[in-house]
Amino acid sequence: MRYMATYDLMESIRNTNAWMGATARTMASYPLFSAFPNPALEWMAAWGAVTERTFERMVVKPDWGIRTFTCEDGKDHLVDVATVVEKPFGNLIHFNVSGREEQPRKILLVAPMSGHYATLLRSTVKSLIVNCEVYVTDWHNARDIPVSAGKFDIEDYTLYLMDFMRHMGPDTHVIAVCQPAPLTLAATAYLAELDPEAQPRTLTLIGGPIDPDATPTDVTDFGARVTMGQLEETMIQRVGFKCKGVGRMVYPGLLQLASFMSMNADRHSAAFRDQIVRVARGEASDHDAHNRFYDEYLAVMDMPAEFYLSTVERIFKKGEIAKNEFVVDGHKVDIGKITSVAVKTVEGAKDDISAPGQCVAALDLCTGLPDEKKASHLEPGAGHYGIFAGKSWRNNIRPLVLEFIDANSGQSKGPAAVPVNLADHR
Repeated sequence: MRYMATYDLMESIRNTNAWMGATARTMASYPLFSAFPNPALEWMAAWGAVTERTFERMVVKPDWGIRTFTCEDGKDHLVDVATVVEKPFGNLIHFNVSGREEQPRKILLVAPMSGHYATLLRSTVKSLIVNCEVYVTDWHNARDIPVSAGKFDIEDYTLYLMDFMRHMGPDTHVIAVCQPAPLTLAATAYLAELDPEAQPRTLTLIGGPIDPDATPTDVTDFGARVTMGQLEETMIQRVGFKCKGVGRMVYPGLLQLASFMSMNADRHSAAFRDQIVRVARGEASDHDAHNRFYDEYLAVMDMPAEFYLSTVERIFKKGEIAKNEFVVDGHKVDIGKITSVAVKTVEGAKDDISAPGQCVAALDLCTGLPDEKKASHLEPGAGHYGIFAGKSWRNNIRPLVLEFIDANSGQSKGPAAVPVNLADHR
């Protein structure tokens, strides 16, 4: 599998399907055919339109689509997505609402590097930008990063987070969603030891695999079942000549997407079949529910091979974070060094990716943190997506997280901080 020809073959298949869809749509929509109405041509055009859009979206980075925001003054203010820290594998971006006073809550939203772009957190950003200064880690597609930029594994990821936290300063509130939760915890602990003045005030971990073995899922079972050699041989490919990252070893986004789709093949097949019917009947639109969801879902990015393999081996197989044995740049990180950063975990009762028990394990690792600075929340009936972007997030979890942030915003960062009663969050 580890050949450019294999990578280019997958891209060729995608490109061919997009071309076939465009051809079918164009031919069936030819004006001359309208003189001879034929239902088959309408179905052909509908199939072509859906197919072309589907395969074209796989290589397009979605736009944030957050252009204006209505502030308390009743006016629409422009939102400028500004890059404040630029690095080869990812940037730190800020959603700056022009003409609005700087908000007291400064939030660093750590997006996952797990196949989709940071724009997957679009609705999360929209919900927080109302009364917060929102910063997001915007990870780059590995296929666009030259080999000369070097490697990027979970240790490099952790160092990136530390640099971002340093840049934002000590009044930052960090929210890590899913995959980055264990590495964000490690970055915070390393800062506590290396540069205490740069620590954030609070750390909220949402649905992350701190201890994957606490509650096994299909994801953890897969990680335990396959060997690293099997993963490297079947999942890793070398970027082809078409991209800037030619020669870089990656876990291709198209291969990841195939895995995502296969998990719920029947549901996805029905969704596309129904969309073709709607297009044929003239009931679909450019931004209908189907297109809004799949424009984001189908947009996938390549992951650096060393990042993917080190995540499986060190987070899932060896459980280095869960055992407090994680090493960054030759230094063993001690999570017990966190003594002043308030930590909260959020889990979904029906999360089948990072099941309840995996994330809350972080609190037991924070042995140097007093109980009054620890909190946890289990959201009834919520799945993985719902705890950071769905109805559960908007109605229940977001208010709790902001309340937690506010409760720990004005306190001293030293051990003598005034205790806060967070029992109602437990």
